[in-house]
Amino acid sequence: MRAAVVTSFGGPEQVEIIETALPEPGVGQVRIRVAAATLNPVDGAVRAGVFGGEGRPLGLGWDVAGTVDAVGPGAGFAVGDEVVGLAYGPHKELGTHADHAVLDATAVAAAPRSVDAVHAATLPLNALTAAQGLDLLALSPGQTLLITGAAGAVGGFAIQLAHQQGLIVTALAGADDEELVRSLGADHFVPRSGPTAPSGFDGVLDAAVLGEAALALVRDGGSYAGVIPGAQPASVRSVRTAAVEVSPDGARLATLSALVDEGALTLRVAETHPLAEAAKAHARLAEGGVRGRIVLVP
Repeated sequence: MRAAVVTSFGGPEQVEIIETALPEPGVGQVRIRVAAATLNPVDGAVRAGVFGGEGRPLGLGWDVAGTVDAVGPGAGFAVGDEVVGLAYGPHKELGTHADHAVLDATAVAAAPRSVDAVHAATLPLNALTAAQGLDLLALSPGQTLLITGAAGAVGGFAIQLAHQQGLIVTALAGADDEELVRSLGADHFVPRSGPTAPSGFDGVLDAAVLGEAALALVRDGGSYAGVIPGAQPASVRSVRTAAVEVSPDGARLATLSALVDEGALTLRVAETHPLAEAAKAHARLAEGGVRGRIVLVP
């Protein structure tokens, strides 16, 4: 089968498509024939060497949507099941940017029935990050939440999930994104380039990685959650600070998948590229300005 890997760090030109043996699922694993796999900023970070690992091929791709075509003992899925899943980790030998991917069954869930595989592939990484980030904040219905980077993939899911939790959501994003974030359920909007955002929020989900500038907008004793593991600012004014390190969670992913079918979560695709043009897709991602996700289709 084909797979996208990097063997040397650098720009998009470092992405290679190799031929490799078809992987076999072990105990508690499934093999998925990939129908679509999202390209995320974390893939660009792996390619650039942010996580290290030089000296061996590193597989790219975390999200996947496709069809189970082989199962290991105790996997709990059947050949032919349509699924989505999260292949966690920056140091994988093979990722989901491939013709097939092997995942632990605990990282897999039934795919949403109401959308195609290209849209379904945008769900796992970013929706789980948003959900787990909101868990860290531990806010109650009626409390106030500021989401930075609200028009991005994580931010967009966070708006919708927070709205469902009964939180009062303020979205901070580019001026051109006001209509989008309000359509996702934001109660209030603050333009990124406008006056300083109001302060006193019960919590901030800092999807834009503003750090201390976002922390300053939290009330004394509130909570801050970042999206880069270990990179949250130090606590001040008794504000709890943490950062989500997304973890595979098939049960939670199944809940998110059901929310898609209920019309409560919106999936956004910006572009699709064939797997063979993965380097071109990386170059497009690096240009920025993408609303929705770039998806690779084998």
